[in-house]
Amino acid sequence: MRGLGALLAVLLCLAAAGCGSDNPFPEGSTMARIRERGVLVVGTKFDQPMFGYKDPTGGRITGFDAEIARLIAKDLTGSERNIRFVETVSRERENFISQGVVDLVIATYSITPARAQLVTFTDPYYYAGQDLLVRVSDTTINDVSDLDGKIVCTAKGSTSSERLRAQVPGATVEVVDGYSICVPALMNGRVDAISTDDTILLGLLDQHPDLFRLVLKPFGREPYGMGVRKEDTVFRDYLNGLIARWLRDGQWDRAYKDTIAVSGATSDSSRPATP
Repeated sequence: MRGLGALLAVLLCLAAAGCGSDNPFPEGSTMARIRERGVLVVGTKFDQPMFGYKDPTGGRITGFDAEIARLIAKDLTGSERNIRFVETVSRERENFISQGVVDLVIATYSITPARAQLVTFTDPYYYAGQDLLVRVSDTTINDVSDLDGKIVCTAKGSTSSERLRAQVPGATVEVVDGYSICVPALMNGRVDAISTDDTILLGLLDQHPDLFRLVLKPFGREPYGMGVRKEDTVFRDYLNGLIARWLRDGQWDRAYKDTIAVSGATSDSSRPATP
């Protein structure tokens, strides 16, 4: 009888779905699947210092976006090490999400109405302003209006090209696969400026402080969001809860201090309001 009672207890436990389980997330949710898999797969940039950058020596992915991703991995799996980064250039972000290549994208991903038709965004976790990076020797460009007749480099899939064409129709906008292509073009004079979010430009400036200067005249404000599969509102709401928690408990500020603030930048205009 005792054996029969034990068997019944096990069957009841299984029927209740969760006896002895260490998965605290709703059954069938993206969070539950990631918890069971034990690894969070995140799409991010590999060529943008301060946000997503692959160290050529050790291969570690560094930057603010990478640190935010590690905080999510820690909450979902119990360790920030349970993460796999997939290089995701701007033009592939929506495809990687819809095709399930990654669980989410955290890659200097500006929230726009057009993109929101294809993916679901979280609340903004960061705000950036578009600016210009030019050669130190070039004193002719000190504002976006000075780009008339100039060649400007930016990346495919970003909102930077649209804003440039709208504000300076006389500029030639050269759109390439990644900002790492823009850097040598600016060095050798093939283009006159690189334009994108100021935080990305700060990373490029940090690599070449003797060659480039940041104009420091931002035009336009960009809210960055995390992108998840369209209509996955449960995952979106979970991530929004994490963002709100980090802003309250100081984890957002620590991630900023360890990455972007190293360049001398301050978070005054970048930090979302604390909920």
